[in-house]
Amino acid sequence: MENKDTLCFIEPTEELRQRLSEEEYAVIVQAATEPPFRNAYWNNHAEGIYVDKVDGTPLFASVHKFDSGTGWPSFFKPLSPEVLAFREDHSFNMIRTEVRAAKSGAHLGHVFPDGPPPTGLRYCINSAALRFIPREKMEEAGYTEWLYLFDEN
Repeated sequence: MENKDTLCFIEPTEELRQRLSEEEYAVIVQAATEPPFRNAYWNNHAEGIYVDKVDGTPLFASVHKFDSGTGWPSFFKPLSPEVLAFREDHSFNMIRTEVRAAKSGAHLGHVFPDGPPPTGLRYCINSAALRFIPREKMEEAGYTEWLYLFDEN
């Protein structure tokens, strides 16, 4: 994981407030955390990709998702390193690494060094910041370049 200590920020516009639910706005714009085990994707086992709720940038894939037991969707790597930005987070008397979407600036969650091989990382991501595109809808939605991830070898 490259340390991009960037000042990635999302503009809290009225248009964004209207487009997102209250919880999505709180997570994406105000860096809130949704409740564990009560979110859309923590237990999703379908094949597909997870994209940025704000602008549709592909961020994670189900083939890199694992059950961390935390109650949030967890991935051991992103689709590409450049889609994420990282920032040191000192909230709640802890030092953590915040994960944001590099393009939109949306708060996604945090990354921790306790994940599985091959990376040893756990990207703990809020469902509210993501939209899931099932494998069977990826072509229709314009994400064909990522279909190779699900090819049987």
